[in-house]
Amino acid sequence: VQLQASGGGLVQTGGSLRLACAASKGTFSNYAVGWFRQAPGKEREFVAACSRSGEETDYEHSLKGRFTISRDNAKNTVYLLMNNLKPEDTAVYYCAAQQMSYVGVVAARYDFWGRGTQVTVSS
Repeated sequence: VQLQASGGGLVQTGGSLRLACAASKGTFSNYAVGWFRQAPGKEREFVAACSRSGEETDYEHSLKGRFTISRDNAKNTVYLLMNNLKPEDTAVYYCAAQQMSYVGVVAARYDFWGRGTQVTVSS
């Protein structure tokens, strides 16, 4: 499967963005999907993930309530809705996919990665 993340941009504190991860060349519904982010000088960290159907989700604890992951398998796309954005959310956001039956929160579990989309939150 190939992944393409989009939807990033520059937003003010308190604003919202919706990222999209579009998949091609694979049966997307066979893949669990995760979102990760990496800020300058920091390690890549888990943001959110969903199961193959999208019925099961998991979030980094501090992001729960502000971020929502969802997927539309008919459109081969996973979304990350980010509300009430803060400057500390500034990072490159990556989506990743793996054929697994559970929700993966560890980056090393994923073999397929998109190129990332930049999110910048101004104060």
